[in-house]
Amino acid sequence: MTKARARKAHSDSSTIYELKVILSGSRPSIWRRIQVVDCTLDELHQSIQTAMGWTNSHLHEFEIGKARYTDPALADDPFDAGTCKDSRVTMLSDVLGQRDQGLLYFFGKRHRQFRFLYTYDFGDGWNHEIRVERVLEREAAISYPRCIAGARACPPEDVGGVGGYAHLLRVLANPRHAEYEELHEWAGDIDPDHFSPEEKSEDMQTGLPDW
Repeated sequence: MTKARARKAHSDSSTIYELKVILSGSRPSIWRRIQVVDCTLDELHQSIQTAMGWTNSHLHEFEIGKARYTDPALADDPFDAGTCKDSRVTMLSDVLGQRDQGLLYFFGKRHRQFRFLYTYDFGDGWNHEIRVERVLEREAAISYPRCIAGARACPPEDVGGVGGYAHLLRVLANPRHAEYEELHEWAGDIDPDHFSPEEKSEDMQTGLPDW
């Protein structure tokens, strides 16, 4: 048994974490509310990717407290590989603490909606604030992970971050804009308000492609 599988065997499959994932700087806000079984941070990365609508085409990192977590096999900088903890063997429960009547204990203190950071694509700088909203008991009739709420479509990859996406939407809303033809050819038709929790739940349960 690999180290990652050994750690996964110790997950608490009866515990469900309800998380709100908010794309920082997005106006109006782009967000998802997801429910996941206790899992590795690497598996949480996959749930965030599929719930948001990203394609897992770039590097990512979690920042929780003062620690950073990523997959060291993907780190392109040896320094990062040495300073980041391994997200493949770190359980969500390891960093969030114990369950107690819907509150979380973190380093001995109770917190409501403990927050941490998930960054995807260091070029575009898609920062996500993750809020731990509730800790629940697993329901046998429900399939996890799942998305239960949210708002607005995910931006296209490589659009240039929050500012680039806002510019893209302004251009596409004005066919007379000098950049309209170029950007419309690149991005196609975009409905920024489209969101379906059922679609995102299906994507989360299908998982990311095995690159």
